[in-house]
Amino acid sequence: MRTLHYERPETLAQAVTLLQVHGPGARLLAGGTDLIVGLRAGTLHPDVVIDTKRIPALRPAITQADGRVSITADTVLTDVAGDERVRASFPALAEAAAAVGSVQIRNRATLAGNICNASPAADTAPPLLAYGAQVAACGPGGVRRIPVDGFFTGPGETVLEPAELVMAIELPVPGRPAGSAFGRLTRRRGADLATVSVCAFVDAAGVTRLGFGAVGPRPMLVTDDSGVLADPAADPAARAGMLAHLAMTASPISDVRASREYRMSMLLVLSQRVLAVAVRRRAEG
Repeated sequence: MRTLHYERPETLAQAVTLLQVHGPGARLLAGGTDLIVGLRAGTLHPDVVIDTKRIPALRPAITQADGRVSITADTVLTDVAGDERVRASFPALAEAAAAVGSVQIRNRATLAGNICNASPAADTAPPLLAYGAQVAACGPGGVRRIPVDGFFTGPGETVLEPAELVMAIELPVPGRPAGSAFGRLTRRRGADLATVSVCAFVDAAGVTRLGFGAVGPRPMLVTDDSGVLADPAADPAARAGMLAHLAMTASPISDVRASREYRMSMLLVLSQRVLAVAVRRRAEG
């Protein structure tokens, strides 16, 4: 029988040391909603599981200071979805967090885990991209901050070094007026992976950022700096052309959940819907 070791460090330094010692054979445990499934299914075979829940710096907390909201690595999605600061400044993130899995999953799964798992269909990735979030990571070289736009490299892969762990997700509070919205399409009602997901963010200057999920090997961000998408009075043909151009940039893929052609069509439809909500919310303040 294969031996699995369990460690429960009490400081970030201890956790980093364990990651250095065990290298690729180490897996971190926060919520565990992906890790436990992998262990039971036999698809994951770590030498050691490192439980982060005794590390004070990672314990569940959502704080706001210096124009940023920080969500620690052990904060579960239920708390993200229900936090008044998140709902006020980042409504699309609250909507995405509330869409993940089931109530039971959201009560265990963490925001940090949702992006560290690096699923192309991660529901919280499009809002984090659209809001310009950063990942605060700690490793042997200290703390560094990584833009979420540069965090994902492929399915299940990120730019984190082998001995790094995420401390928090940090989001800059948008200036006013701004509007945002999240939407996704699934094959069935209830808990399911997204076939297409979109977050639209429109800022006070008329810049529109769209976060796309589940359409390629990693979540991606596209931007319209022209102001066309943010202007409800703009020529409909110009708006449709801009959306089509941005969707083509995403180069949707075909897989078991949908064909490339279906994804492209639904990406346009869903983008139009969430963009309309984001523009309306900006107007409402």
